[in-house]
Amino acid sequence: MSIATSWGVTAAERDRAYPCDDLPREPGYRLLRGVDVAAPPDVVYRWVSQLRAAPYSYDWIDNGGRRSPRRPLPWCWDLQVGQVVAKVFTIASFVPDEHLTLRVAPGVGTRAFGDIALSYVVVPVGPTRSRLLGVVRGGAPAGRPLARRFLTARDRLLAWGDLVMMRKQLRTFAALAEAEHARRADAQSSR
Repeated sequence: MSIATSWGVTAAERDRAYPCDDLPREPGYRLLRGVDVAAPPDVVYRWVSQLRAAPYSYDWIDNGGRRSPRRPLPWCWDLQVGQVVAKVFTIASFVPDEHLTLRVAPGVGTRAFGDIALSYVVVPVGPTRSRLLGVVRGGAPAGRPLARRFLTARDRLLAWGDLVMMRKQLRTFAALAEAEHARRADAQSSR
């Protein structure tokens, strides 16, 4: 196990099952990332739902240079299985305030990245704190030995690239959720 496959997660979080685990036809690698968030699960989950609008990672790389929205967009919270998210994913399943699970859409996404599913999981850690976990499950390389070696190398590179991008994404969601929670707490205390 390396930082590329497991960043910011506990042993218990590594050992638990996630909604994306059984989605690839032949499960292969698993990547886990996690951050603490000083906000309750419902606030964190609403920001994760905004993946429908933008990727919230390095916008200059994966959002055409446009900044991911920094204000809540209520239309993003109306989730349905099959909706497109971040251009290459579709919603596979979700439970409000708990998880949003995506799968690479057939076609261009699977040709470039393989059979990949991912879950964003929000775990309550008290009334005003949460853990936000990103779990990526990739399919096992198949085919001839040379093709399998190529795909295994691709998957190792994807793990490092995902670490950079998802780490930024989770930290961005955490910062936005914390700021929203602080604004709400200030508004309530000033009443």
